[in-house]
Amino acid sequence: MTAPIKRFDDEPYLQQCEATVTAVTPEGIELDQTVCYARSGGQAGDSGTLTLPDGQVLALADTVYADDRSRILHVLVEGAALPQVGDRVTVAIDWVRRHKLMRLHTCLHLLGSLVPAPVTGCSISPDSARIDFDLPESTLDKADLTERLNALINARTDVAVNAITPEELAAQPDLVRTVGAAPPAGTARIRIIEIPGVDRQPCGGTHVANTGEIGPITVTKIEKKSRTNRRVVVAFA
Repeated sequence: MTAPIKRFDDEPYLQQCEATVTAVTPEGIELDQTVCYARSGGQAGDSGTLTLPDGQVLALADTVYADDRSRILHVLVEGAALPQVGDRVTVAIDWVRRHKLMRLHTCLHLLGSLVPAPVTGCSISPDSARIDFDLPESTLDKADLTERLNALINARTDVAVNAITPEELAAQPDLVRTVGAAPPAGTARIRIIEIPGVDRQPCGGTHVANTGEIGPITVTKIEKKSRTNRRVVVAFA
């Protein structure tokens, strides 16, 4: 089966699109293209709606990848009616929720640039996000990080999306900040998110076009999760 077109890769502000149902399974609905980001890289999957040809609106609870990661599953709320293979539908995201995820994901890129340590994980939900650093001894301070983070946000720097080859990435291993992260096998082009002068790294998530769009942020918590792990949590101020 052909992999779906991921409209969110190049058009993160696109809120809906027309699509054809290609499969209906107990795990979810598959479409030939979608605006819904599938949960990955720490970022939550999109919720939203599917509108059927007769005008019936089905609620989407989540969007996830199938086990083989070549397919995207649109998970309906429990008890929802099912579309039929071949149906032409309109798939739409919960834009308010998605925009919060875009703002916080971009914020984590800024935060990562302020802490000179490898990243061991992250999680991005609509109202808060966290990033874990391989940092044996913490010298991090909430007030200091909050001030420096908001300074980067208020610089209103444009966020660029580019691509490089696996060979180009192999020649620049420092671009990969996350321990153990690697692009999917067989990937011909690797998506790069760049905030000029601040951060440049491979990332498949959705981001805002300018750092000023993030808005005021507060570092709400710095936790010691293990001997070599420090977790920093941020939320909208």
